Parts: sequence; C-alpha cells; structure tokens
Amino acid sequence: MDKKRNGQTLLQLFLTFLKIGAFTFGGGYAMIPLIQKEVADEKEWMSHQDILDMIAIAESTPGPIAINAATFIGYRVQGFWGAFLATFGVVLPSFAIISVISLVLRQFENQKIVQYAFNGIRAGVLALIVKALISLYKQCPKNLLSHLIMAFAFAAVIFFKINAPVVILCCAIVGLASSRLADRRDIS
Repeated sequence: MDKKRNGQTLLQLFLTFLKIGAFTFGGGYAMIPLIQKEVADEKEWMSHQDILDMIAIAESTPGPIAINAATFIGYRVQGFWGAFLATFGVVLPSFAIISVISLVLRQFENQKIVQYAFNGIRAGVLALIVKALISLYKQCPKNLLSHLIMAFAFAAVIFFKINAPVVILCCAIVGLASSRLADRRDIS
C-alpha cells in the first residue's frame, strides 16, 4: 500500500473511531452495532464474521470492550499505528468530556446538592454492580467446584486482603487443573 493510501486509511481509522466514541452512549456493548456498520458495512475493513470474532476476543481480554475492539480492528487494518489511532479515537471523546466535567464539578463539590447527587449516583452504581453480579452468577457453571472457587475468591479478597489479580490467577489455575483432570477421566 502506498504512503498516501496508508495515511488516508490511518486518518479514516481515527475519525471512524472518534465518531463511534463520541456518538455512542451506554457503554461498549452499545457501540457494537455502530462498529459493525462502520467497519464491515461502510468501510469493508472486516467481514461480519471477523466482527463476531473481534467481539469474542474483545470480551475475553482485560479492559473495556470498546477499547479492545478499536485496538483489534485498528491493528488488523493498519498494524501498530492503526491500533494506536483507532484506540485514541474511541477514547478521546470520553476523556475530553470527563476532563471538562471534573473541572466543573471541582468548583461545586462542596455544595450540598452536588454531594446529594453523588450519594444517589453511588447508590445507582451499587445497583448496577449487583445486577452484573447476578448476571455473571447466572452464566457461571453450577457445580461444587465453581461454588468453592467463588467462596475462596470472596474470602481471599474480603477477609485476607489478597490482591484481586492474584486471586483471579489462582482461580484460573484451579479451573485449568480441574478441566485437565476431567479430560483425563474422559479419556480413560
């Protein structure tokens, strides 16, 4: 690909993901239809099957799905700089909005009405976390090992103050080991 075409595609990647980041509300999952429309239908950078694969990869890697998707698509289209510009484009609108809001809120944070609003927001966030917990529990396998892993992880983080990444790594090791044992039993 010549340099002019390469530069145009990089600019298109940035502007496409800037638009997606600026005009999609409701989180990363709300961005998926717009990503599909822009990337598969309009720009034809990827097929619809590639988009499904990208969603699977973006969901299974750490971090927000929208950022992971932008990085993955950008890399597939234009390598490192495509990943960088697509990711920068999708993050920039939120970063700018949050920066402005934080500057404005800083001036009003001592007012009672703002404090009451944040109390309400905290309660709402707690409700969303509980909803996510219930949703994740429904998707989790219901067997003795899974319940033991959940109990261990809860106790490790809450009572023993073990760092969450260490707990997640230990849970992954136990899950892999139990899968291997189950596979060996099936082969025998």
